Amino acid sequence: MAYMLLIMESGEKRRSRPKEEGRRAMERMLRFSEDLKARGVFKLGESLRSDAEGVRIEVRGGKRTFSDGPFTEAKEIVGGVFLLDCRTREEALAIANECPAVEWATVEVRELGPCHGD
Repeated sequence: MAYMLLIMESGEKRRSRPKEEGRRAMERMLRFSEDLKARGVFKLGESLRSDAEGVRIEVRGGKRTFSDGPFTEAKEIVGGVFLLDCRTREEALAIANECPAVEWATVEVRELGPCHGD
């Protein structure tokens, strides 16, 4: 079964993180990725660029709007993702618990499924 780990973190905290601290965090996440590859559960893992470079698109009442980042009204941003191939939900939760990002962010675990309103 496919599971997505969403690394949810404070946008302000991410923007204000000292470079050296960010580098150490990235190194830990890369080691985590390598471990997942060795275990055969890794399908994809990426850090997302700053929300300052993002754009949100909405259509409300027939009106399309584009909003450039950063999105200061958001309490959390998605800072990165992992796509895993796990046998069970419990395995995905155990892997999420091992993720270094749990120390500075929230790791949300979601199973991928069909897009039909479930």
